[in-house]
Amino acid sequence: MKLKISLSIFLAFFMFKITSAQESTQKPIAAEKKFTIENCINRFDKDQVIKTPVGYQYWFIGQKVLDDGQTLKMSVLGPKQSSHAPHKHAGNEMFFVLEGTAQFYLDGKTATGGANTSFMCPDNSEHGISNAGNTDLKYLVIRKY
Repeated sequence: MKLKISLSIFLAFFMFKITSAQESTQKPIAAEKKFTIENCINRFDKDQVIKTPVGYQYWFIGQKVLDDGQTLKMSVLGPKQSSHAPHKHAGNEMFFVLEGTAQFYLDGKTATGGANTSFMCPDNSEHGISNAGNTDLKYLVIRKY
């Protein structure tokens, strides 16, 4: 129950902040089209996941959905896997762990965190995330492209 409440609060906050990688499985909303409850909800669909060599990802809000490029993606990594090496890019990136144990990397230092842990990667910092556990790591990625 605590997980549901925490996740709901976290998602509500960031969804409110979102006013506008890779292609989305969610269709872009045309500029002239109004936002409605029907086109603002994206329920997870296992048939729309994008498989990766180390797990999969699912774009809830892809790059072309909102005008400002804000995105929301769920990534899943298998045990002891990493999606890619630590890297830098312009813009902040945020992770929120849903399940599993993550190892976070930021500018040469590491720390671990489990479910309900967030990790903020500031603009142009060297950062990364990997699975430190023996079960799948499931986390959200919030980033503006």
